[in-house]
Amino acid sequence: MSLGTLGGFFSCMFMILASIMTSTDNPMAFWNLPSVIVVLGGTITSAYIAYDAKSTTAALKMILGIFSSPKDGNVILKNEVGRIIRWGYIVQKNGLQGLESDAESVAKQDKFLGFGIDLVVTGYTGDEVRNILNATIESGESRNKVYSNALKLMGGMAPAFGMAGTLIGLVIMLGNMGSNPDAIGPSMAVALITTFYGVLAARMLFIPASEKVSERNASATYKNYLLTEGLALLAERKSPRYIQDKMNSYLDPNDQYSIDRDMTETPA
Repeated sequence: MSLGTLGGFFSCMFMILASIMTSTDNPMAFWNLPSVIVVLGGTITSAYIAYDAKSTTAALKMILGIFSSPKDGNVILKNEVGRIIRWGYIVQKNGLQGLESDAESVAKQDKFLGFGIDLVVTGYTGDEVRNILNATIESGESRNKVYSNALKLMGGMAPAFGMAGTLIGLVIMLGNMGSNPDAIGPSMAVALITTFYGVLAARMLFIPASEKVSERNASATYKNYLLTEGLALLAERKSPRYIQDKMNSYLDPNDQYSIDRDMTETPA
């Protein structure tokens, strides 16, 4: 689980609920099911209108995904460098056949890495590996942007549907004004709740989720560019020391891999 994401979300919820509970004797006045339906229903259906159903559904699933731990980080990048260096020793001693055998299980877990290993083992040159994998990264990045854009659209639509719900409530309130003037206050409160829901949905859920998805996509893209360089160097039969120095140029100095310090065992 992503403790930062969970902590931020529940802290925000706690502050809002605490302010409501300490400000009124009737906290249930802030709950209105029709308002929730207008905001969430309108927001989600507008996304299905703007984007195809597959992309919108995937974007909605990613909202839950932001609460899980990210797959890519500095420590993992360092580990990826170490893995490529170890493969460099294997290629140096046992050739590409040794790489294919050693990387079989890893290739099943990471489709991008598996595709890259297949290119190296097939015998493509370093430049060919770079070109093919860079095209793969760019096409994947374009697809992933659709999901973050869909969530961003929902973030813009939620307040608009909140306002639409408020207008609906005002129309109903004004229609009943002559017959029951005492109901104007409660009716106005219910009407404004929809705007409240729209702002919360946008600023606590859809827009932060869009930013989180974009951030994680950027991290995955960066990792894949790092792997691309490492795989291209393997295809060029570069030495492990050269691979170390070239791949470390992509990393923060504090997170760089050192064969002498971090590699406890050189592959036989």
